Amino acid sequence: MPTLPVYMDYQATTPLDRRVHRAMTPYWSERFGNPHSEGHPFGWEARRAVEHARGQVADLIGADDEEVVFVSGATESCNLAIRGVAEAVAGGRRQIITVATEHPAVLRTVQALGGNGFDVEVLPVMGNGLLDVSLLEATLSDHTLLVSVMLVNNEIGVVQPIREVAAACRSAGAILHTDATQALNRMEVDVDALGVDMLSLSAHKAYGPNGIGALYVRKRPGLALSPLLTGGSQERGLRPGTLATPLIVGLGEACEIAARDWLQDARMTRCLMDGLRDRLINDVPQLRVFGDLEQRVPGSLCIGVPGLLAEQVVQAVSADLAISTGSACATGSPEPSHVLLALGVGAEVAASGVRVSMGRFTDGEEVEVAVRSLRCAFGLAEHSLAKECV
Repeated sequence: MPTLPVYMDYQATTPLDRRVHRAMTPYWSERFGNPHSEGHPFGWEARRAVEHARGQVADLIGADDEEVVFVSGATESCNLAIRGVAEAVAGGRRQIITVATEHPAVLRTVQALGGNGFDVEVLPVMGNGLLDVSLLEATLSDHTLLVSVMLVNNEIGVVQPIREVAAACRSAGAILHTDATQALNRMEVDVDALGVDMLSLSAHKAYGPNGIGALYVRKRPGLALSPLLTGGSQERGLRPGTLATPLIVGLGEACEIAARDWLQDARMTRCLMDGLRDRLINDVPQLRVFGDLEQRVPGSLCIGVPGLLAEQVVQAVSADLAISTGSACATGSPEPSHVLLALGVGAEVAASGVRVSMGRFTDGEEVEVAVRSLRCAFGLAEHSLAKECV
């Protein structure tokens, strides 16, 4: 029997892969040098480890090594991309476009710039969670500086049509940033194939450590960033401060494993999640599945029963199953998910959505636990949740 509770909140964070842990371990103690110390072997060794990891990240996403900037995680990465471009612009283009279902790291950053002289457009999505690219095309102009559209949504798992978005941005001369945090190890991520100018990622969503991420910045004319912080000249002057060598080594190893294993992992999680979803749809007629059923990454599912609060479901299954009500960054918010509201559903339906997500270490026995537990919780939608469900 699997250890309870079964973990199915991979979109919040993933378990640290043992291989990643092994790669990091020496850099906490024996190999402790500062990678910016240029006068002795301790610093040289750390620097080599950092640059090796930079190459591992670059190889995963099809970038050049010097296009990868290390930061603390995806939130900082998105801020550096958006604020960095906005502060570097000398004038002229002042429009920033994003989408209503973006992560708060993007939405709140863009909204803050809207109060600082920028023209902000937040585009709606269709009922399946996808952006209508023709709407973006109609909004773009020679006034557009930056467009930020996430590759994979962190709540409903849909994959946005980034290639088409990129083509529209190129035609308008706009810079394109994408938050690819939820895409690593779930789909192929290649910056040239996607056509993006900047891409944000985070290690802890790809079986790496917390506290480290990266920003890809394409080498191209007209793309300049201002740093968020002042200090040293580390990371091409874009991110001052001493680099966290152990965490960077962990990110690099996680990316190398993803480059080898993502397809195998994706096939496995797709099979397991499709089975769970189909059984729940069959057993719970009132169940709602949020987001497009085809344009989504494997292992992601957002579901709900109207009239049954998501918090009730999460609590009801908590002894057996670890799931969430939506983005971990919105924990404690009394409001329904902004992502689900953006799909055009009412507040009651949006308040029912729970996020179930699987990954590399999920197995069939755990899926059985999840099916039983969720079936029980959803089956009591018309009543108060009984103790038998916990």
